[in-house]
Amino acid sequence: MIVMTNEFFAKVFNGTRKVKNRNTCLLDPELMRSKGVSYGETVILVTNRIYPLLVQEDRESTGGISVHEEVMRYLGIRNGEKVVVRKIDPVALNSLVLAPSSQKTFDTKRLNLELRSIPVSRGMPLSTKQGEFAVVSFEPRAEVGMIVGETEIEITGEIIKQTQKNIPLVSLEDVGGLTDQIMSLKEIIDIALVKPEVPRLFGFRPPKGVLLYGPPGTGKTLIAKALANSVMANFFFISGPEIGSKYYGESEKRLREIFEQAEKSAPSMIFIDEIDAIAPNRDVTNGEADKRIVAQLLTLMDGVSSSGGLLVLGATNRPNAIDPALRRPGRFDREIEIPVPDKRARLDIIKIHTRRIPLAEDVDLEAIASMTNGFVGADLEALVREATMSALRRTQNPEEVKVTMADFQNAMKIVEPSALREFRVEIPNVTWEDIIGLDQVKQELKEVVEWPLKYSKLYEEMRAEVPSGVMLYGPPGTGKTMLAKAVAHESGANFIAVSGPELMNMWVGETERAIREVFKRARQASPTVVFFDEIDAIATVRGSDPNKVTDRALSQMLTEMDGVSSRKERVIFMAATNRPDIVDPALIRPGRLEKLVYVPPPDFETRKIMFQRLVTKHPFDESIDFSYLAKMSESFTPADIKGVVNRAVLLAIRRSVKEGKTSKITFEDLVESLKSVKPTVTQAMVNYYNSFMERVKLTGTYA
Repeated sequence: MIVMTNEFFAKVFNGTRKVKNRNTCLLDPELMRSKGVSYGETVILVTNRIYPLLVQEDRESTGGISVHEEVMRYLGIRNGEKVVVRKIDPVALNSLVLAPSSQKTFDTKRLNLELRSIPVSRGMPLSTKQGEFAVVSFEPRAEVGMIVGETEIEITGEIIKQTQKNIPLVSLEDVGGLTDQIMSLKEIIDIALVKPEVPRLFGFRPPKGVLLYGPPGTGKTLIAKALANSVMANFFFISGPEIGSKYYGESEKRLREIFEQAEKSAPSMIFIDEIDAIAPNRDVTNGEADKRIVAQLLTLMDGVSSSGGLLVLGATNRPNAIDPALRRPGRFDREIEIPVPDKRARLDIIKIHTRRIPLAEDVDLEAIASMTNGFVGADLEALVREATMSALRRTQNPEEVKVTMADFQNAMKIVEPSALREFRVEIPNVTWEDIIGLDQVKQELKEVVEWPLKYSKLYEEMRAEVPSGVMLYGPPGTGKTMLAKAVAHESGANFIAVSGPELMNMWVGETERAIREVFKRARQASPTVVFFDEIDAIATVRGSDPNKVTDRALSQMLTEMDGVSSRKERVIFMAATNRPDIVDPALIRPGRLEKLVYVPPPDFETRKIMFQRLVTKHPFDESIDFSYLAKMSESFTPADIKGVVNRAVLLAIRRSVKEGKTSKITFEDLVESLKSVKPTVTQAMVNYYNSFMERVKLTGTYA
């Protein structure tokens, strides 16, 4: 269990009768001694807000911490709730800016005397004899400051309205796996908010805006709040539903008010969440209100003072839906992608979310990071929460809870990766051992698909050119889909199964859109194995479809494959067909499905092992001759053999019902079943596949 050295757990009690002052708290004497907290020191409670409190000793021992009911309400804490308490050293303040709750004249010298020796944090309310105030900002910047005799207090001319949101207590330490993005953003924030004198010195305009884009749940909002906290900037949050209004001009007015207020209380950061909802492309939207809001936002960003002190951050998972006029220097100067985390980033995120959770010794966080391909930060947070809830079900005492590896495995059955939720996605549980025979096929797939994903560093060191895709062909029922699943399982990759006919759509452009979406999701959740079953349904030789539907679908697929290849993303394509001759030759050239692998019907030994493995799952007679069954099932595929065994089971059940006693699968049941099941593979099929293989070997293509 990881806890910061200056943090400890304590139950919070409503101490209204004992705690008369909102700026103080009463701490249990034993807790004070054990945690090294002294009378008069400052602590904060770790919640979504910050409220510093001066410590006093509680003569009536409660075992926890008592605070004023107003403080509990402000922090969103319930009576008896257990929270983290952090000991903190306030910084002596040179200046303090307060916003009043009413418009009148104030005596700042008297205010200083009344508030002296009180710790303050940005946004917190202050109650004085002269009225109620809210802390707008203070110097020097810090998490908590102390009002001293030398602190100059300034009262703002306007009352702060509720457009300003209090920032949750989020620091950059709470953001995992986004080191590069944070570095880029800190550089921009330094110039725009912290050191506005730098651009003036060198004669250039400071950046006005940054657009954060990426899939939902990757941490766009979190990183904005953490950055605002890191520079102690005021934070203004805008979302579409809050801005929208049915009255003409009201939405634009609200936007103007927020920008005016942010500029007056600079340094400030305005964060516009889901910016595509309030600033859509004006060429596409038909709503006049949307167009007016976009125009207002453009005007406001152009009007931001070049002296700095204000930065606009936008967040979206649909960057191409935003009006292009916003995406240029002078408005959103920089666009930063917040991607789906890779294994190392997932490990960082999991460590952050488990730092206050007691973990059992068998918990392997690296293994969890390996098993969570496609999980975004929000998914990993949900995974840890579900695992903790699973552990809590085992005991009624939270003090005794320890989260085990089994809890995480159970949680993984509940939480699905967001980046792949729209598709049939899994990390299959099919292993190489589940596939009988096909040793040569399995070896080829290991070298082409599994090893490059599993031992990527080795392949990079050897500068090996790895095929980007594999096409499995062979008779129906030979195990092509199972092979693809086994590859995904053994390499620890996500598996997206796409059936060719499923992608086809009667509406123009919809098939291509579906293909683009598959590739987009695969890139976001890499490493991914994308398996196109029945590839011949959407990749027939161009010119064969009079309606040109498959031609357009194939062109889109080829373009997407080339795009992934150029980005060197860890996406492997696999396809399966039993009609390889009608697949367009452009699909099997280098850089696409360049590796062709024939999946033949099982040989004698493989058929024998299949019969043994399938029959022994049921009650069976020991006298069964498996060699005879294998001999009599020439040209049978694994699917055919499974059908034979299933029919034999039904025959045994029928006999059991008639005789009124328990029965077993007998040799006679299997022989009888063999007579009624016809083999899928005919001699004509075998000749067809042999001919196809010969053409490929001789010419390198089948055209």
